Amino acid sequence: MSFAPTRSELGVAAFTVSYIVVFTAWFLSIGNYEFIIYVITMVALVLLIGLSLRKAEYPPAMLWALSLWGLAHMAGGGLPVNGTVLYNLALAPVIETDQFVILKYDQLVHAYGFGVTAWVLHHLLTRHFPQTRNTATALILPALAAMGLGAVNEMIEFAAVIAVPDTNVGGYYNTLLDLCFNAVGALIAMLIIRRNRL
Repeated sequence: MSFAPTRSELGVAAFTVSYIVVFTAWFLSIGNYEFIIYVITMVALVLLIGLSLRKAEYPPAMLWALSLWGLAHMAGGGLPVNGTVLYNLALAPVIETDQFVILKYDQLVHAYGFGVTAWVLHHLLTRHFPQTRNTATALILPALAAMGLGAVNEMIEFAAVIAVPDTNVGGYYNTLLDLCFNAVGALIAMLIIRRNRL
């Protein structure tokens, strides 16, 4: 078995590394040290995916979906919009209260990202344990595991709040909404997989 990356994998890697470098330089130039924590986390995830390429055999579409999630995340914390950052942009006034707004860019990225996470976990589960294919286990476990990883993400955000003063992470409502949108994304991904039998 060859361990050399395919042309498609190299393309995703080049795209991902390029925007990580650009956004890292941008965050440092504006003094956004909170997001440096996320850059370090992202580099670790890129290495994890890269080192597991041959064992996991991620489909190219999955790698691009992961990379686009990373780009959406970097852009969310780095691109200024209306005196704040893209993450705070309200996309549609589905619900508006004094405490929170639905639907924001941040919430959409959470749903997308943890939907992709559930897809990756489903792929890994059914690849390494083929007997789980087309079972409820192959749908329920990835969804729950993606929600758990979403909670880990919130812990990383909490670490950023403790380590860096004046973060843009948000408060209690933001954390709970993030967790809810993580769950929505994971469940939608599993419904799509069930419908298409991926």
